Amino acid sequence: MRSIQHPDWLLRLLPFLRWWPRVDRGTLRADAIAGLTGGLVLVPQGVAFATIAGMPPEYGLYAAMVPAIIAALWGSSWQLVSGPTTAISIVIFATISPLAAPGSEDYVRLVLTLTFLVGVFQLLLGALRLGTLVNFVSHTVVVGFTAGAAVLIALSQLRNFFGVPIPRGASAWGIVTGLVRQLEQINPYVTGTAVITVLACVAARYLLPRVPHMIAGMLVGSVAAQSINQAFGAERTGITTIGALSVGLPPLSAPDLTGPGLEKLVPIAIAVSLLALTEAVSIARAIALRTEQRIDGNQEFIGQGLANLAGSFFSGYASSGSFNRSGLNYSAGARTPLASVFASVILAVILLFLAPLARYLPIAVMAGILFVVAWGLFDFHHIAEIFRISRPESAVLVATFAATLTLDLEFAIYIGVLLSLMLYLNRTSRPGLEDVKPYPGQVPPAFGASTGLPDCPQMKIVRINGSIFFGAVAHLQEQLQQIDDRNPAHRHLLLVASGINFVDLAGARLLAHEARRRRSLGGDLFLYHVKDEPLEMMRRSGVFDEIGAANFFQPGDDVPRQLVPRLQRHICESCQVRIFAPCGSIPIHAQKE
Repeated sequence: MRSIQHPDWLLRLLPFLRWWPRVDRGTLRADAIAGLTGGLVLVPQGVAFATIAGMPPEYGLYAAMVPAIIAALWGSSWQLVSGPTTAISIVIFATISPLAAPGSEDYVRLVLTLTFLVGVFQLLLGALRLGTLVNFVSHTVVVGFTAGAAVLIALSQLRNFFGVPIPRGASAWGIVTGLVRQLEQINPYVTGTAVITVLACVAARYLLPRVPHMIAGMLVGSVAAQSINQAFGAERTGITTIGALSVGLPPLSAPDLTGPGLEKLVPIAIAVSLLALTEAVSIARAIALRTEQRIDGNQEFIGQGLANLAGSFFSGYASSGSFNRSGLNYSAGARTPLASVFASVILAVILLFLAPLARYLPIAVMAGILFVVAWGLFDFHHIAEIFRISRPESAVLVATFAATLTLDLEFAIYIGVLLSLMLYLNRTSRPGLEDVKPYPGQVPPAFGASTGLPDCPQMKIVRINGSIFFGAVAHLQEQLQQIDDRNPAHRHLLLVASGINFVDLAGARLLAHEARRRRSLGGDLFLYHVKDEPLEMMRRSGVFDEIGAANFFQPGDDVPRQLVPRLQRHICESCQVRIFAPCGSIPIHAQKE
């Protein structure tokens, strides 16, 4: 198929024109099959996520329709599927339930307004090309937050899983103590239904991998509940259903930007925006590693922002990229974003005909489904990896997890981001100085830490691994001073600068100060392999001239041949080390006693 060249402005306005030429009969078939699979899975997930969010069940399904289509067409990933997610749902419930009763008209109004604000923030970040902001929300924070959210989801469903009257909105500790005090009141019929649902989900996942395990669990659990009610009577068992869903095409809605509580929604919207964007971009990049597709973070911001703006007007609450559905979409053979469009359309068709059947769906079955969802949120592989590899990252994970359980969820996200930034700043503010020597026999020279050679008696050679900026100046100044303390004879210093990506004005001034200090000691400062950007900064600041052009060497220069003549000859003549090739031409004179 011949591709049509579109102007750049049109591609920015309608980004789906970039991949549209890929669409043919083969991709349509593959996308339709993937869309059918995704549409089936969306039914139980949408209801489950809306339950978590405290919204009427149909709103979880609405959030998987129009917003998912907009995100697919205006995003950059070919396989990312957007819609309601567990993490966003639990944040919405935890932050909005103190402001209004879950499921009430005021609650729905606040959630729709929050969704609008989230879309505005995301669209603004994308328009300003601030896609790199999500890089500061580390994967460790997401893992810790998601694990904490999983615990909260399970705790919120204990009342429905065991059939005991635990007040809504109770703290995690309050839920646990409430259950312990009422152990004798556990309803065995309700609990049995929930356990059967969980077991059916697990069995279907491992024994029938091609069958959506949540749908299998819902069917088996609902049949079991119906059988139990017929055998013992619904009044005795206490097994109730969620009732019929009034679902058709998403009705029009509107955010309320003049109502009370708007100022309280702004900080919540910022937190939800960060979390949603982190989810979406992380998932898109993870899939792109397999498909070798290039992901545009800014375009994903715009796509997610437009999706949430549309959701607020089509009865959908805040959405993001879904890991489970995106992974399923990819494994089902999706080739283009049309698979996500097909899934949303198929979901609408399914609901038009099957929504009345929801009156047979027991609340205990939904509790069992949510227990399975919660268990799937624990990323045990990465949690074990983090604890095994990095203590600082482990501390961030534990702190984020604990904050999720004990604080308002938006603050838990902020705490995780803040700790990640502190960890990042601590690392970047302490760039390492690595002892290196020239590899024997290589011209031009290469420097490494594994040569096994001793130090030159007159010149220390170190490689700086990190950027030199204002936050790192004090640490580097101390490290450079320690070179003199360890060996005062090392008056000359050669910095291998290949690991320096950035130098700001404070960093440039540090190098100029070090050059002056070395000269006052009778030595000098030399720099090898300075990259273009740091070199340009030194030129603009005058530091390049202050250090001296003759003291800068680039790859290809025979650095030892130019530096050895600048060392003190009488020390070279008595030196037994001779780590530089030119040292071999200097006659050895025994040092006089």
